[in-house]
Amino acid sequence: MNRTLRTGATVLAVLAASVMLQGCIVGAAVGAAGAVVGGAAKVTGSVVGAGVDAVTTSDEETRARREREQRDYEREQRRCEQRQRQGRDC
Repeated sequence: MNRTLRTGATVLAVLAASVMLQGCIVGAAVGAAGAVVGGAAKVTGSVVGAGVDAVTTSDEETRARREREQRDYEREQRRCEQRQRQGRDC
């Protein structure tokens, strides 16, 4: 029982370390590539920045989405009220 517990703890520690090291390795690789490439690192940064911008939503996009959702909700409420006046279910 003690050996099984020790083996499980070892496996868990190795897995945890490997997950943590993945970020370190990627960070080191990106840092080394940026240092070696030099001037091209600015271009890479621009590309990465554009990729992040494409994935994230701006405040304006969020506001537009909320307004669109609000209009859709209000439209559905009006349709539901109209159906109820006609004696139908929503």
